[in-house]
Amino acid sequence: MQLLPQIAFAILTVIATYLFAKKASEIRRNILLGRDEKISDNTPQRWRNVLLLALGQKKMFKNPLVALMHLVVYGGFIIINIEVLEILLDGLLGTHRLFAPILGNGYQWLINSFELLAVLVIIVCISFLVRRNIIKLKRFASNDLNGWPRSDANYILFTEIVLMLLFLKMNAIDTLLQSRGFGHYAQNITGNFLFSQYYHPILQHFSSESLMVFERICWWMHIAGIYAFLNYLPYSKHLHIILAFPNAYYARLEPQGKMKNMPEIQNEVLYAMQPELAPTETAGENAKKFGAKDIYDLSWKNLLDAYSCTECGRCTTACPANITGKKLSPRLIMMKTRDRAEEVGKSLNKNFTTINKESTLLHDYITVEELRACTTCNACVEACPVSISPVDIIMQLRRYLIMEESNAPQEWNSMFSSIENNFAPWKLSADTRDNWINDL
Repeated sequence: MQLLPQIAFAILTVIATYLFAKKASEIRRNILLGRDEKISDNTPQRWRNVLLLALGQKKMFKNPLVALMHLVVYGGFIIINIEVLEILLDGLLGTHRLFAPILGNGYQWLINSFELLAVLVIIVCISFLVRRNIIKLKRFASNDLNGWPRSDANYILFTEIVLMLLFLKMNAIDTLLQSRGFGHYAQNITGNFLFSQYYHPILQHFSSESLMVFERICWWMHIAGIYAFLNYLPYSKHLHIILAFPNAYYARLEPQGKMKNMPEIQNEVLYAMQPELAPTETAGENAKKFGAKDIYDLSWKNLLDAYSCTECGRCTTACPANITGKKLSPRLIMMKTRDRAEEVGKSLNKNFTTINKESTLLHDYITVEELRACTTCNACVEACPVSISPVDIIMQLRRYLIMEESNAPQEWNSMFSSIENNFAPWKLSADTRDNWINDL
């Protein structure tokens, strides 16, 4: 009978780990549905990005107060994982506070720092709930977040608060039972902890047996909550907690305004300027597809960006098109790209041999109106705390519209025609287009 809790805990751990690994594998597969893209240059700078952008949250410090609040919550997530290590070993080995005799006096200092962080996390999470639901900051009140995305953020904040409260209550009961010399709790005397000791006046009227039951309930709820959080993470925008690291590593290092030219188009311009360079043999060449219509045409890095999106809305707040009332929202571009990847992934999970390609990212998820509103100013890329590039996706979809569907406003077509015929956007002969200088 004494082994039953350990067996139950081991089974719960295996199930939670399997479910998380299964969903993580599906997300990896969905990301790799994108075309290949080689990213291997300047490794030292990439590791600096991981340390500064993902771990240090450098971009967040443009607003120091909010950055510190996020750092507290992020630190709370890290600390929870350190604390879970002891809980995990205690559950599997049937021990209690396994690290206490190993760390000695340092154990109390460690748990005190955990409790301080737990209290800060509770305060910050309450503040974030107030910002989202009472103050209703504009980027959180946007229609982009209607439905599940708005609820998702609240669920995570509530979960963080509950986990921290369970941690504090569990410590309070533990130390109270230590002081009473009750059962196995007296084996490793740690003394009272920084904040949980203030629970004692509320709990001291209960019998030791009742407190032991309460402590076990808190312990099981805490670990079950953590495992539930682990398996909720892949379905949530908070997946960025994990994906921010690879996304920061693979972030593009070129200047933000630099666009990727298409060699085929560059060659066409070159051959128009220097016809003698044009190849004489064109037979047998594969037809080139320009731009992107669906997720398969985007690169895996574009899809990694979509899954790494925090939905914070800083990109949309910075977007001049959105500010002036246009339909474009860079945040929504990333959310729709991820939604399309998830739709395809669900079809693959059901072993569909042919995925419904009548639905595509372009037109069915992202509209022409949204794409044409983009000025390619890269304000959204600059604002993003994890270096996501909505502009790259927008440019590829827009290239498909123009070069594959010939879908462009008349004003653009006139400009394209002038560039093709006159090598300038204006309807002037190539021979006379510089005559204006004569009047200077």
